[in-house]
Amino acid sequence: MKGISNSFLRTICALIIGLVLVMFPNEAGDYFVITIGVVFLIPALLSIIGYFAMSAEERRRLPIEGIGSLLFGLWLIIMPGFFADLLTFVLGFILVLGGVQQIASLSAARRWMPVRVGFYIIPVLILIAGLVALFNPTGVRSTAFIIIGITSIVYAVSELINWFTFTRKRPKPGTPRASSKAVDNIEDAEIIEDK
Repeated sequence: MKGISNSFLRTICALIIGLVLVMFPNEAGDYFVITIGVVFLIPALLSIIGYFAMSAEERRRLPIEGIGSLLFGLWLIIMPGFFADLLTFVLGFILVLGGVQQIASLSAARRWMPVRVGFYIIPVLILIAGLVALFNPTGVRSTAFIIIGITSIVYAVSELINWFTFTRKRPKPGTPRASSKAVDNIEDAEIIEDK
């Protein structure tokens, strides 16, 4: 069940990110940076408020991590354009990791069933798109976001196809799965016994 939830979580996240990047390429970078700023801001505020809500005897030290997180979150919210360019590199790196992860999953699936070469095409394209986003900083940001968005959608769809094709057919842990060598040895043993 854990494998299913992780796979679906990756698929849903990739699909949402891809749709936002394709539909709003000019604003997407700023929106993502502001969202990340809010993610830093909320726990920071909670830790600082919690510190001041304690009695004087309970306060041991100033929540430096919370203050740092608060300042960084505010910086992200106030200056999203500055960080939006860096976001292109981060998303490109995520695509590279996604492509590598899919290639590794397909290679692992070859242990329990045959995998055709065609299944490797999309992960390789995802990997190439991630590398292009990483190593083409001179490209227009909105174009890079559209490319990353389309690739994220393709990744989500291919991850879903791979799940339906391979993951559901994976042998359950603890199920004895005889290798072809073991089967050959058993057949040889039966032949010897017959003689």
